[in-house]
Amino acid sequence: MYNVAIAGATGAVGEELLRVLEEYNFPVKKLVPLASARSVGKEVEFKGKNLKVKELTCEVFEEEEIDIAFFSAGGSVSAKFAPCAAAAGAVVIDNTSHFRMDPDVPLVVPEVNPEDIVYWKKKGIIANPNCSTIQMVISLAPLHKEFGIKRVDVATYQAVSGAGKKGMEELIEQMRALFNFKLDKKVEEREVFPWQIALNVIPHIDKFMDEGWTREELKMVNETNKIMHTNIEVAPTCVRVPVLRSHSEAITIYCEKPVSVERAREVLANFEDVKVIDNPQKNEYPMPVIATDTDYVYVGRIRKDLYEDNVLHFFNVADQLRVGAATNAVRIGLKWIEMEGESFLKDKYGK
Repeated sequence: MYNVAIAGATGAVGEELLRVLEEYNFPVKKLVPLASARSVGKEVEFKGKNLKVKELTCEVFEEEEIDIAFFSAGGSVSAKFAPCAAAAGAVVIDNTSHFRMDPDVPLVVPEVNPEDIVYWKKKGIIANPNCSTIQMVISLAPLHKEFGIKRVDVATYQAVSGAGKKGMEELIEQMRALFNFKLDKKVEEREVFPWQIALNVIPHIDKFMDEGWTREELKMVNETNKIMHTNIEVAPTCVRVPVLRSHSEAITIYCEKPVSVERAREVLANFEDVKVIDNPQKNEYPMPVIATDTDYVYVGRIRKDLYEDNVLHFFNVADQLRVGAATNAVRIGLKWIEMEGESFLKDKYGK
């Protein structure tokens, strides 16, 4: 059993972490919810008990003898406090972008590269990838093994919950105002998105970087190859859509070998945590309403290119608060326990 802390326990991902830890029967001896000073005293629920939120400080990890610390409070918070947690003897599973491309920090999707977990000892930190990257590489991995992927073109359709609670609230408030014929005022008051999100799509997520790419898009490029240990060309276009929860992706892969739709369905259906929904004649395909509040990557609309034998197109959907964040983090924790937990407890506590 482990003493577990959640930094950012009152946020959207933190709340999901509490749910997933309970659902997966994570071996929690003591759970310590942490947040900024303004949230101290608030309560969160875990296994039927209300737990008071404590302030996130460097000292709290040693005071509470934390063994595993989940971070989901933003990159600047992780930059400051994650090294403190690791120095205090905890393994940190960080959900922010801050450590992802650090060469001494493993970037892990347990279904794809669990072997990289062993490198956690370098800094005491394991990074959780970007939500869009996670669901994409879970669907790419079996296809890469089968056909050898050279290039990926992907357009994402990302839900507003990817921008946190405030993103969800902004969409809801704008939709409510729309039905009351007062949308203009709510659009003027927007805080999260650069444009109206209700009844709109915005081809802009995160900051624009060099040559017109956004930081969100470059995350997908760099993280995919770090996770898969490849040099695949990745070309994303990331789009925010007026969906509350679950990201979708339209993906085209260019392969070294000729592709087969039947074989693609087979290897995807046999891959861990993937569900194939692909019966267009009956209007059966992945959608956010199917994926929301589940722990699977749903894949469908699988079809060969009209012109090239080595090109395959498909659509995938996953709940980015779970598969793309909380569930992946918990799965990392469980795999770490399986691989490293016994020796960790023996070294730390002599048992």
